[in-house]
Amino acid sequence: MIKMPKLSANMEMGVLVAWNKQPGETIEKGEVIFEVETDKVVIEIESMVNGTLEEVFFEEGDEVGINEVVAVLECGEQDGENG
Repeated sequence: MIKMPKLSANMEMGVLVAWNKQPGETIEKGEVIFEVETDKVVIEIESMVNGTLEEVFFEEGDEVGINEVVAVLECGEQDGENG
């Protein structure tokens, strides 16, 4: 599972700006999955593992709380953030 990361000490929510991958697409470790805006800064969120994006739970423009699951990434490896 991919969760909304806490990108700053005072961050409670982030706006999902863009999905760079769509469900069914293969993702390589290091590829950008989505972009988050917080405090007027847009940050690219990269995959920590290789896998396939199975499902997304939010649309572009949605506000998402930290640690909320934003998507499911099916992969062979397990990782604390993406797996």
